[in-house]
Amino acid sequence: MAECAGITRDGERCRVGVGPGERWCYNHDPARQDERKRNASKAGKSKPNRELQGIKARLSDLADDVLVGRVDRGNAAVAGQLLNTVIRAVAVELKVREQMELEARLEELESALERQKDNGRRGYG
Repeated sequence: MAECAGITRDGERCRVGVGPGERWCYNHDPARQDERKRNASKAGKSKPNRELQGIKARLSDLADDVLVGRVDRGNAAVAGQLLNTVIRAVAVELKVREQMELEARLEELESALERQKDNGRRGYG
């Protein structure tokens, strides 16, 4: 299997295998640069990130309210515990999403490998 022609951040040659007639892996393909940027931008604007920003703001406001005496410390403790539960739920949601994305990428790689094996059996490469 041929390797990507790209160079990694540490200056090493990329070792990701590429299919017949391919020169670049997804991460180094110049034609996919815009796609990679869009995907990174979407990740930065994802729902969990917005939720976490909102929770952080609420926790900060809650702390300020406790310090100036607007909110009872006991009520604030319960609210903080509930917000921490939400944070854990968001973290689980992120892990599930990442797992699903990795599974999809793995299936894509397995399919590409199977196609390459089939082409090799037929004498194409």
